[in-house]
Amino acid sequence: MQSVADALRAVLARVSRLGAQDVPLDGVAGRVLATDLAAPRPLPGFDNSAMDGYAARAADLPGTLPVAATIYAGGAAVAMPTGTVARIFTGAPLPPELDTVVIQEDAEVVGEAVALPASPPGDNVRRTGEDLAAGAPVLAAGTRLVPWHLGVLAALGFAQVPVARRPRVALIATGDELVDVATAPGFGQLVDSSAHALAALVREAGGVPVPLGIARDDRGAVAALLGRALRECDAIVTTGGVSVGERDHVHAALGEAGIALELWKVAMKPGKPFSFGMRGDVPVFGLPGNPVSTVVAFELFLRPALLAMQGAAVVERTRATVRLAGGYRKQAGRAHYLRAAVAREGGELVARPHGKQGSAMLSSLLACNALVEVAAELTEVAADALAPAILLEAV
Repeated sequence: MQSVADALRAVLARVSRLGAQDVPLDGVAGRVLATDLAAPRPLPGFDNSAMDGYAARAADLPGTLPVAATIYAGGAAVAMPTGTVARIFTGAPLPPELDTVVIQEDAEVVGEAVALPASPPGDNVRRTGEDLAAGAPVLAAGTRLVPWHLGVLAALGFAQVPVARRPRVALIATGDELVDVATAPGFGQLVDSSAHALAALVREAGGVPVPLGIARDDRGAVAALLGRALRECDAIVTTGGVSVGERDHVHAALGEAGIALELWKVAMKPGKPFSFGMRGDVPVFGLPGNPVSTVVAFELFLRPALLAMQGAAVVERTRATVRLAGGYRKQAGRAHYLRAAVAREGGELVARPHGKQGSAMLSSLLACNALVEVAAELTEVAADALAPAILLEAV
């Protein structure tokens, strides 16, 4: 069996980056930027007032000066006579003859004039390009765009943004025992819950899930869906059927579809039967049938792979050191990934593993926001000892 680290390296070394496309600005949140972006124009594009007050020449202050103009945000350019000031409001363009703004709280109106204290040049003025100069780097290729990025891009006039194409990910479930969520399961049947968790995970990783349904325990049925997936999608995920039972047909179907299996079995719990192969540029991931194993394997291998296909600069979740409440014991040989609730307590992160760690225990996912990693060679982590964890959400 390969280690988790070696298996991940093997997967990332094989997946290919997808092409780029221009997408309207409002559709790029969560997408991965395909090229470096520089500011096409300065931000702000003109000198403007940072406060409500009075614009003046610093050389004329202190003094009582006539108010020759009132300038609002969005106002036109104004020529200012020598020895005058302008009533000005936040965001309004600063006349080129003036170089400072005195806030209105420091001004005293005297008839049609105003008494102003001394004010240095540039006070309360936003200079052209002060935020971003024309040509300045804005965002690097590989950045996963978040809402505040979109605000900056809008201010700079990026109506279209070059982003990586979203990978289309085929989802194929296998097993005679599975039924759709809309079907009440009969005796011995199970709802295909993994399909819905995987679809959401694929979307979170920037992909487009393409559910192809349930293949019965028949090699031909599995191979048929694999053939369709290879024609229509950029990556394929199967669930179940990857072990060595009499009705586990995924590996045989992969070979029939011309998919070369490159790794099978990883030294981890849950998720040991994880497998990976390629046909051309299409990666194929075989996940175990147990739903918790499916989620853990996705987090460890598929999420990084899908982000790498989009050229993301960061493909793995944030890791942190946590204090493991209660400790943990296991046999050596496989890394264990404990579903745990992590919270800040007294200035440190404390992980409380769920009481049910079996790979079929769906309830262990309900309060889980981290996977605590217990290394393969370890047999015990003492109570309240430190351990590494993968954070599934910000804590």
